[in-house]
Order: sequence, then C-alpha cells, then structure tokens
Amino acid sequence: MDESLLKQCTLCPRECRVNRLEGQLGFCRADGQVEIARAALHHWEEPCLSGEKGSGTIFFSHCTLGCVFCQNYEISTMGKGKVISIERLADICLELQEKGAHNINFVTPTHYTIQIIEAIKLARAKGLHLPIVYNTSGYEKVETLKRLEGYVDIYLPDFKYFKSSYGKTYSRAAHYSDYAKAAIGEMVRQVGTACFNEAGMMVKGVIVRHLMLPGLLFDSKHIVEYLYNTYKDQVYMSLMNQYTPLKHVAKYPELNRPLSPKHYDYMVEYALAIGIENGFIQEGETNKESFIPPFNEEGVEPFSSN
Repeated sequence: MDESLLKQCTLCPRECRVNRLEGQLGFCRADGQVEIARAALHHWEEPCLSGEKGSGTIFFSHCTLGCVFCQNYEISTMGKGKVISIERLADICLELQEKGAHNINFVTPTHYTIQIIEAIKLARAKGLHLPIVYNTSGYEKVETLKRLEGYVDIYLPDFKYFKSSYGKTYSRAAHYSDYAKAAIGEMVRQVGTACFNEAGMMVKGVIVRHLMLPGLLFDSKHIVEYLYNTYKDQVYMSLMNQYTPLKHVAKYPELNRPLSPKHYDYMVEYALAIGIENGFIQEGETNKESFIPPFNEEGVEPFSSN
C-alpha cells in the first residue's frame, strides 16, 4: 500500500496535506484507519445495480465534501461508524458476494481510496468476481481516479451543482463543478460505454446522478445539458427527486422545503425533449427519511452463529 498519500494526504481536491497515519485530521475527519457504518444488500439503487437481490453496499464514514443537506449526515458529518482492517474490508466484499449481491458498491469512498484498492486485491485473490461500483460525490481529483483504473468497473458519481456559488455555499467547494466535469471525463475514459449482462445488470459503465434541490431548477438544466452535449448516450443519467430536508438544514430556509414535483416533472420532460434516452427517473414518494438506510453497523462484524 502506498502510505505516502496518507502521510501527506492529497487524495481529494482539498489537499489538506495532513499525516493521517499519525492521527492528524483534515477536512474529512478521517484518519488512516478505515471506518464503515453499514455493509448490506441495498435495493434502492438504479435498477441495473440493485436488480432483484440488491447491490452490495459498503457505506464509509466521513466525507470530503460536507454538503449542508446531506441525507447521510449521521455518518458523513457526525462520523458514526466502526474501525475495521483492510483484511476485514476484503472479507466483507466476499460476504456480500455470498449473500447474492450483484456488485460491490463502495459508497463515499474517496478518502479511503488507497485502502480500498488493497482490499480489492485481497478479495479478488480470494475469489471476488463481482463488478466494483465507485459511488462518489463527484468531488474527485483525476490523479486519484487514475489509481483506480483496472479496479473499478462502474462509476456512480454525483453532479451536484453547475454554478460555482452553489458549491461554495452548500458544500464549501467553490470549484466543485470544475472537478466534477474533469472527474466524469476520466471515468468515461476508463470504463467507456455501458455494458450489461444477460439479466440487464450493468457490468461496466458510468451513471451520473443529479439530486434536484429546491429552487435550483435552472442549475439542474445546465447539468443535464452539459452531460448530454458532452457525452450523448455514452453515460447514463439518473435524475433524482428524493431530496429530504432534514433538521440540520434549517439554517438554509431556501433548502428547508421539499422539491417541487412540478419542477421535477419539468426536468424529466426537458431531458426527453433534448434527446436523452439512457437514463433513470424516480417515481412515487422517495423524499422520506424512511428511504435513508439505518447506519447500525449491519454487516461490519463477522457473522457468528453463537
């Protein structure tokens, strides 16, 4: 494992340069040890990822972005989770495979990229054969993503904001859009156009998610336009309406309300009108806290029958 990147951490665009191996903490608040909050089959991803049996999600604690509206605030900001070894992370991948997972889905993984690569190596040596999903905020450095080439099969980035002021206000990341654009370009370079197996499950490709936020309709339009004009049908788009205003967003009154259903419907119609065919939309009432998984450390410890 290349520990030099943890001794002076520059994995994400914030480049805090702290020595995480000695317990120094940067923006993400993660030290050199891996922490996860949940490892379980997840049925609420895009259909080509969840399928009938579920996506093998591993939710990492901490985050490099820190969105004020984060739906996973409990683990991303509060840091809830349990420390595990790289060997245990590899075994968790294998356990999810045994449970029937369609893929291994690393959620918010950026700050643990180096450890994840080592875990994938160990797990593959023990028989892991499932596609690897890198489920990220989109706030990535191309240099870090290049290290993942050959290890990741499916990239699942967010594209949260197009306008820099939104990134600065809501995620303390003024250049978010620039990094997300470059990151998605690198992801497409690595894995190319999407491929599916006989069951319709994605085995390679890029799905870009966009969670619509209240009042940011025109920003959403810019994102959809950019993705389609740049990549056409080479990437899949996932337009999400599941924004849930949790209590910690109260200080931002413009976000402290549900997304307008009319705005979401408009964006779906707009995406179709400009020619988007490869995409996913959400139907029904997904903007409820019940759609946020419980971060109860399920699957973190080895199963014991005693």
